[in-house]
Amino acid sequence: MEKLSSLGEFGLIDKIAEKLKDEPDERIVKGIGDDCAVVLEGETNILLTTDMLVEGDHFDREWQTPWQIGWKSVIVNISDIAAMGGIPEWGLISVAFPEETTVPFADELMQGMVDASEEYGLKIIGGDTTHGDLLTINIAVTGKVDNDHLSLREDAESGDLICVSGDLGKSWAGLESLKAGKEGYTDFYLQPDCKLEVARTIAPHVNAMIDVSDGLASEVTHIADESGLGAEIEKDKIPISKETTRTGETLNKDPLQWALSGGEDFELVFTIPEERLDEIEEIEPIVVGKMTEEGRYLIDPDGKKERLQGGYDHFDR
Repeated sequence: MEKLSSLGEFGLIDKIAEKLKDEPDERIVKGIGDDCAVVLEGETNILLTTDMLVEGDHFDREWQTPWQIGWKSVIVNISDIAAMGGIPEWGLISVAFPEETTVPFADELMQGMVDASEEYGLKIIGGDTTHGDLLTINIAVTGKVDNDHLSLREDAESGDLICVSGDLGKSWAGLESLKAGKEGYTDFYLQPDCKLEVARTIAPHVNAMIDVSDGLASEVTHIADESGLGAEIEKDKIPISKETTRTGETLNKDPLQWALSGGEDFELVFTIPEERLDEIEEIEPIVVGKMTEEGRYLIDPDGKKERLQGGYDHFDR
């Protein structure tokens, strides 16, 4: 019998999407296939997103405080709203607590959620609790976005520059340091941030946008797939910080692979016509490649091409 691991996370999503095909609904601007679903309500685009975090996969109580776990669980959802060019509004929180959970732990976990929500203007208005073998958190967030801010993965155009909003690989560098029991740059992995204000600034100017939750290679591939295009990424233009590079040297691992496939950096990847690049110069965009008519490639400084592949897959364990 075929296992989910052979199908892969995105193969499963494709199967689900196929089953959900139904009669067209003019209210649905975008269903499965982007950071958020988009539904038209009057003249407003409503954004809907949800993320599930499971102990041992998305967080580890040995490394992260309850507050940090709560903070991260909200950030991953707000980052999805940001990637659509929107702002968050309402949130619902569901948590499965293991039997041994203490009241102080639960209180600190919820405080992290509250603090992240207040930081980014999200209002928590309900949810559910139950018990389970593993601490499991699911958060659903709604937001809104004006038509001139809505940024879909499918809107990239051939010739667009591919840009990122900041350095990549930093989250996975922190995770690898913690797993190896080494000191290093772990701050971002333990307490990530998102680019909500940056996204709002650039959304009126860009074509397509996505947040980096599964690695640069995966995110660029998503944009290329949804837009029916190719893409080229130049290796030497991928931004990797000195801290991440040093961590790679310490652990004898390639930080470029963390940037391409690690994920959870929550930076933005976006495409923009070259002639409009100066319109967003205030955020100091980093150009890493361009959209093409076909093919997805990673290009060495000497011009050698290899197939662009990678990205974190939750079922590839």
